[in-house]
Amino acid sequence: MVRAMSRPALLPRTAPFGDAERAHLDAALGAATPIQRAWLAGFLAGLDAASGAPAGEQPQAAAPPRAAEPLTILFASESGNSEKLAGDIAKQARKTGFKPKVVDFADLDLAALPKEKRVLVVAATWGEGEPPARAVRAYGDLMGEGAPRLDGVEFGVLALGDTSYAEFCAIGKRLDARFEALGAKRVVDRVDCDLDFDKPAAAWIKDALKALAPAEPAGNVVAVDFARTTGGEAEEAEVSREPVTVEVVEHVNLNSSRSDKETIHLALAFEDGAPAYEPGDSLELYPENDPALVDEILKAAGLAGDAALRQALIAERDITTLSSAAIERFVKATGHAEARRLLDSGEARAWIEGRHLIDLIETYPAKLSAAHLTEITRPLPPRAYSIASSRKEVGDEAHLTIAAVRYASHGRARTGVASVHVADRIRTGAKLKVRVKPNKHFRLPADPATDIIMVGPGTGVAPFRAFVQERRAAEAPGRNWLFFGDRHFTHDFLYQLEWQDALEDGSLHRIDVAFSRDQPEKIYVQDRLYAQRREVVEWLENGAHFYVCGDAKAMAKDVRAALVRAYADVKALSPEAAEAAVAGLERAKRYQQDVY
Repeated sequence: MVRAMSRPALLPRTAPFGDAERAHLDAALGAATPIQRAWLAGFLAGLDAASGAPAGEQPQAAAPPRAAEPLTILFASESGNSEKLAGDIAKQARKTGFKPKVVDFADLDLAALPKEKRVLVVAATWGEGEPPARAVRAYGDLMGEGAPRLDGVEFGVLALGDTSYAEFCAIGKRLDARFEALGAKRVVDRVDCDLDFDKPAAAWIKDALKALAPAEPAGNVVAVDFARTTGGEAEEAEVSREPVTVEVVEHVNLNSSRSDKETIHLALAFEDGAPAYEPGDSLELYPENDPALVDEILKAAGLAGDAALRQALIAERDITTLSSAAIERFVKATGHAEARRLLDSGEARAWIEGRHLIDLIETYPAKLSAAHLTEITRPLPPRAYSIASSRKEVGDEAHLTIAAVRYASHGRARTGVASVHVADRIRTGAKLKVRVKPNKHFRLPADPATDIIMVGPGTGVAPFRAFVQERRAAEAPGRNWLFFGDRHFTHDFLYQLEWQDALEDGSLHRIDVAFSRDQPEKIYVQDRLYAQRREVVEWLENGAHFYVCGDAKAMAKDVRAALVRAYADVKALSPEAAEAAVAGLERAKRYQQDVY
């Protein structure tokens, strides 16, 4: 006889059942769904109450279970951080008696918002004070004159941003003010988070759920969790958020020696098998700072002999980002009068542009300690790069395409932290620490027969290399069309031989290129797109998906504008109708962007 695993009994011993009957009932209830248990909860509570009732007295019927309180969690996300935090809120909310509903700003029904009595917002700011791309439509509607009143809505806002940008957490701040202006009641103060947001966000979530929690009624309360997924969609498999160590097995400059650019193809091998990344995901790389720059900072601070501090500044602290908050911390630590006047005059924001920590320390000399430097700087964040490979083709590897960033400002040579760490100080055999960053909003179509159009100039081509590899390995029948651009055909055609092979084997059906410096008049991918507008619109009208990856400030906006103009011309639409057509592609998730 096999004995079942012991577990606490669900029915009390005073229940009017024999041992065998109670065992059967316990087994049935233990296997019941949350909805089934909630339905029976009042009955079970009544039986519990009966065990203490005087002989002959009928037990009072238990109060019916109260359904969990509804809670709407809105997120506006570009890199995925806001979305993850929204999911974290939902998980904690379920445990505290709420029935959470997570809503992407891209899917927000603004007319229904007044009915959502409890709303928590997690909003990221993108670039210089702009909303994330998927949130643009709903954000504009909410800020517009036609936005509905939100009287009776209780709300709170968690803002994510980056203090290296002047408009730090601007979108969260505006949403917080807008909800209040529309009549909603703020029940928890807004918190503005920098890149190291884990601790302040966790504290805010705890405070927000406490502030929104309804008063506990007398009697039996049963929180009923009717839904475990967000938006009715199946959740993707969890990818480990813990960083792992990888080995560099390939380090190749994709540009020619005569190019004024340097783009590194980096192949990374996972010792214990590649994590479950998908085409469209990114890999966060944990970089180190330039030791020469660290030495300059230590010398300027009078701390050149501190070896422990040197190592900490190389591997752990952000020594390039300069913000008004960093200057405030510097003034607090040093009491420097001139630096204080820079803040008080309101000129700090303009002065910061193009400068780093070394400029602050050299311009405003002061005696600093190791503790001061730690207080002034923030933790060194990882940098995310689109994965340029498919596991179906490269196995236990992941490939990245990284352009080295080099420039000069205020008389000093500057470099990108991660990109030049990879270009100058990493070689084959080196070890790096990385972490997968999923992006479920930049995915290949579920139907492999669907055609796709990909626009990826420069390193924006990286995820499309993964797309083509994936579709080739899966023998997807859908057609693949790539628009690629860079400066010079001869020197900057990234992965040229691979694209030629893909054209020959049929995994790439068409490629249109734009090399901006190869003729007197500059030509970009948006120009090639518009030139092929009839076929582009025809593909889209027949169900194709459209993808854009790369620069957010200009390229992505120009590509979208070109597609709107293409619809207007090909379909003979008004500008408004053409805009609506492209917006429809976005709402249907057939126009997806991964921009930076």
